[in-house]
Amino acid sequence: MKLRFITVTLFSLLIGAASAQESSVFIKAGFNMANISVTESGNIDEARMLPSFHVGLQGDIPVIKNVLSIQPGLLFTGKGAKFQQGSTSDASYYRESTNPMYLEVPVNVVVKAPMGGGAKFFAGAGPYAAMGIGGRNKVDGKLFGVAFSSNEKIEFSNDDPTTSGEEGAGYGIIRRFDYGLNGTIGFEGEKAMFSVNYGLGLAKIQSGSNSNADDKNKHRVLSFTIGFRL
Repeated sequence: MKLRFITVTLFSLLIGAASAQESSVFIKAGFNMANISVTESGNIDEARMLPSFHVGLQGDIPVIKNVLSIQPGLLFTGKGAKFQQGSTSDASYYRESTNPMYLEVPVNVVVKAPMGGGAKFFAGAGPYAAMGIGGRNKVDGKLFGVAFSSNEKIEFSNDDPTTSGEEGAGYGIIRRFDYGLNGTIGFEGEKAMFSVNYGLGLAKIQSGSNSNADDKNKHRVLSFTIGFRL
């Protein structure tokens, strides 16, 4: 029900953007470099970076024509991280990747600077909210020469962000709801756009954890996007 409500709301915003004067909608997709913070100050380990992807729609609603826009979006996007200890040629090693998939709703305020020929440079920021809807947790390795592996669906808690409790919390379970901040810069033409984006997660992904205690175990996603105006 919550997923349906979010989807309907965002599609309504995007349809409104497309029908409003001077507004437009982009279909976009791109490459993610996902990670999870590993320190209390929010730093990451670059060796844990996990390749993933995103695809979705983005509205562009001008507030001041060619200068300032609001850009709501609806994305299917992958996050997560990987970890490896030892080498595959060793008698013992361990390798794991966690790749949760989210339905994400970013809303950015974007400032634009015309560059001539219909092209514009833009930069902006805003919040996002996301709901976990799938993904896989993969493990493989060897212990004294004996191989093992698993490939399982990620299990999400049934936490409700509108209440104080978290339902279904437990070890190895990821919190279903994520939220954070976006930053974006890029170039936009008459028909296409390219952007570099960074998502700074503010919610701990570990089920049952306190998001305000420190900045460990939070999503960090660097993404590269290409889009086409519908």
